[in-house]
Amino acid sequence: MYVIVNIEKCTGCEECLSSCPFDAIDIKEGKAFINENCQVCMACLSACPEDAIIETEKEETAEIDAQEFKGVWIFAEQREGKVASVAYELLGAGRRLSDELATELSAVLFGASESEAQELIKWGADRVYLSVDPLFEKFNDEPYSKLLIRLIKQYQPEIVLAGATPIGRSFIPRVAAKLRTGLTADCTSLEIDKETRNLLQIRPAFGGNIMATILCPNNRPQMATVRPRVMKRGQYNENRAGEIIPIKAYGISSRTKVLETVKEISDILVNLQEADIIISGGRGLSSPHGFKLLEELAGLIGGAVGSSRAAVDEGWISYSHQVGQTGKTVCPKIYFACGISGAVQHLVGMQSSDIIIAINKNPEAPIFNVATFGIVGDLYEIIPLLIKKIKEMREIGKTANG
Repeated sequence: MYVIVNIEKCTGCEECLSSCPFDAIDIKEGKAFINENCQVCMACLSACPEDAIIETEKEETAEIDAQEFKGVWIFAEQREGKVASVAYELLGAGRRLSDELATELSAVLFGASESEAQELIKWGADRVYLSVDPLFEKFNDEPYSKLLIRLIKQYQPEIVLAGATPIGRSFIPRVAAKLRTGLTADCTSLEIDKETRNLLQIRPAFGGNIMATILCPNNRPQMATVRPRVMKRGQYNENRAGEIIPIKAYGISSRTKVLETVKEISDILVNLQEADIIISGGRGLSSPHGFKLLEELAGLIGGAVGSSRAAVDEGWISYSHQVGQTGKTVCPKIYFACGISGAVQHLVGMQSSDIIIAINKNPEAPIFNVATFGIVGDLYEIIPLLIKKIKEMREIGKTANG
């Protein structure tokens, strides 16, 4: 059910304003309008002396002219005042899309400083909408969504991108729902249909067995969340200039308050998404003891240990190490896939790695199709040899320097 105002009957008497406990009614040009705060409590219906506020099964929406929407936006989330790395990845993707559309790229940043906004410009943003209001220092769904909805309605971008992070997954669906537009989650690729200017939003579907291309041709903005570590960062330009637009959070409040944010211990100890080298193991390890071998190799070369879902399901290693569609998406400089067959669900999470080294006994394993270097053999023979060689090289280095 929805609540709407019959503009023909409304006299702008403002009797309805005090009846709404959610500040969901605005007076514009002498007429009442229901805004995005409406919770359909129906309190305003009896307050209107003209019976201009009515209940309906279908919300009245205006015809959308896609030509009126211009520009690509990315939402730049921040943690403890620092812009998250996913924002720079989104700028890389957004820069490419905006260049294809011959339009501007903007970033939206809440709760961080102007210096952080300047960094976004250096990484490719033409404009940054910045709110430094203390209300946004700690993430909270309600005020974040209210302000982003307000900005989108005011400036009408045609594309809005956000990270498929806990923050993005939490509040971006609320924004899309309030704007009555589509949202594609967990995209791994984005393209532009140059004839229609539609955003081609590509993501795994049906358990990763197919790659679906999703369109939103009839609504704007086109919205998508993008998996972290899938998109490449753009070019950093220290001298790049752009515009910072300060945003006031007037009239925005929250019914809840975030008292404290607690980091999960596993996120501190296993930061796969920031690792330059990852050594992952799969079902081919045959037992949890195989991860001891991988840990030894990781310790020698400064890497982190990852895993496939199969190894996690077997109980050989904790979920915090899982790479893939239902785990973490990573993009290290070097990715070792040890005893991993290469199911599409795993490839989605690591195929953007700069160098992929696959070790598998099966020469027909799909992992070799994406590997930069492939070794067909028993990992329990190959990895000990690799460890031995690294130790020998280090001893030679010590002798030469000693």
